[in-house]
Amino acid sequence: MGQIVAAAAYHRGRKVADIALDEGRQWSSQAGHFVWIGLRDPDSSQLHTLQEQFNLHELAMEDAIAQHTRPKLEIFGDALFMVLYSPIRQNGHLEFVETQLFAGKGYVISARYGDSAPYSTVRQRCEARPLLLEHGEDFVLYALLAFVIENYRPLLDCIHGELEDIEETVLGRPLQQADVERIHGLRRDLLRLRRQVAPMAEICKELQQLEFPFIDKHMRPYFRDIAIHVNRLLEDLTGLREMADHAIEIGLLLEASRQSVTQRKFAAWAAILAFPTAVAGIYGMNFDYMPELTWHYGYFAVLGVIGLGCAGLFANFKRMGWL
Repeated sequence: MGQIVAAAAYHRGRKVADIALDEGRQWSSQAGHFVWIGLRDPDSSQLHTLQEQFNLHELAMEDAIAQHTRPKLEIFGDALFMVLYSPIRQNGHLEFVETQLFAGKGYVISARYGDSAPYSTVRQRCEARPLLLEHGEDFVLYALLAFVIENYRPLLDCIHGELEDIEETVLGRPLQQADVERIHGLRRDLLRLRRQVAPMAEICKELQQLEFPFIDKHMRPYFRDIAIHVNRLLEDLTGLREMADHAIEIGLLLEASRQSVTQRKFAAWAAILAFPTAVAGIYGMNFDYMPELTWHYGYFAVLGVIGLGCAGLFANFKRMGWL
């Protein structure tokens, strides 16, 4: 059985009564009144009760019962059905909580499926602003949309902080498998967030253009304000994904630089070792006529030449920064 979080009737921006689920129609039919019903994890019987009272469209009911559709706005006569998703992140795992909104003349119904931030905060804000709540259903719809969008901002700020930490880590040490997996996970989360945010821009655009009895033209700037926030979220998501890509690129460039330094060191030592090898190879050819073989100090002279040659090569490579 789903939970009825709150159900109330409002008149001229003020709550006049808490109501039962089956009393919604009698209150909404009174002049100047509307009802705001908030549900959590409603079952099909509760949804069908509301359908009978407010004549909710059967296609909207099918989507509501099935759940897990993409964010969307559907219009059924003088009523609308909306699906939105709020993000939650627990132990590094990103999930989305579905919210369904039914709105029409005299009623706004919200159904939340999951453990996202409760909409009681929205109700408290609206009831604290009776002059705006006097607009009725359209202001409640705006407040709910704005609250859903607000839930994305702290998450994006958190991801931004994580990416900054990764960049600092990558600059200090070689890129490791755990770093790559973490960046990949963040990029995947950013892509999933974009898939949920992008349709909201179109939803806000449609709300600005719709001609509904319960949407006042003076409320259109409020929906335009939400559209601006959605576009900013999309820009931030693009920037964060580029930031994640840059972190990987920086790590790869630094790793290539470190490998280049190591390769230069190997090459320098190989050149130094090649000099005595070459000299020893010459004296290992077993020719009979090599005058220095009979010289008393020949052995020491060859060792001296080898030592001086290796020292000269070492100093030269050191000056070049290869050692």
